[in-house]
Amino acid sequence: MQGLNKLGTLSRHILLAAASLVMAFPFYWMVTNALKSNDEIWQTPPTLWAENPNWGQFAEAWVAAPFERYMFNSIFVAMSIIVLQVINSGMMAYALTHMKFRLKGVFTGLVLVGYMIPSTAVYLPGYILLGQMGLLDSYTGLILSNCVSVFSIFLIRQAFLQVSHEMVEAGQIDGASHFRILWTILLPLTRSSFAVLGLITFIDQYNNYFWPMLITKSQDLQLVSAGLRSFFVEGGAYGLKWPLIMAASAFTIAPLLVLFALTQKTIMQSFNMSAGASKG
Repeated sequence: MQGLNKLGTLSRHILLAAASLVMAFPFYWMVTNALKSNDEIWQTPPTLWAENPNWGQFAEAWVAAPFERYMFNSIFVAMSIIVLQVINSGMMAYALTHMKFRLKGVFTGLVLVGYMIPSTAVYLPGYILLGQMGLLDSYTGLILSNCVSVFSIFLIRQAFLQVSHEMVEAGQIDGASHFRILWTILLPLTRSSFAVLGLITFIDQYNNYFWPMLITKSQDLQLVSAGLRSFFVEGGAYGLKWPLIMAASAFTIAPLLVLFALTQKTIMQSFNMSAGASKG
């Protein structure tokens, strides 16, 4: 029996290792192509490593366009949106799960219905509203137009539903305010969900393309996705400088990989802690 358990564990590890290699291979291919010449990229059969690696192409791609500006814009906008969404979704989810008010069920239903509405359906009214407020082509417009997310509310609501209502009632009996209960009781118990929310929101906003392109015109406000497009097409790199394209793509996704590496352990630890606290 013990031998079968070891064999099963070994099989799972092998399958997970194989799946990891499959997932990591596109990133490896992108980096190695950044080191090759244009002719070497298109040669057949393709090679897994550059014959004469040219590491200078990363620096050449970096100075070929203002990528430092694009990456700063994406990181700044994404982090600002994360802060606002954590606050908004936390307060909204708390109201929907641990507060009593009239038409609570109707309001919850409206939130869930809003989750089913595609984001593209609100682009036109959102653009008109930002135009009337004078927030087009600005950091404020980029951030405020994404500061509330139905998905974020739904995610945190589901996490709050796993917390015993008796804990909230105990805090109220001790005289704690709603804000104190939210940030000192519910937030620590569900921080894994908030960590996941931050990770998903950062990836989504960092890679956001269509909406920022729609409401901004200045190159100084372009995010990474729009900046890469400008480099590919307007800069004349498309189809001509594939090593530089691969290099630019590699260092622009680097913040996402670093963020995932830094938060993966925290998310798992927080998940285990919150699960244990809920059972207790």
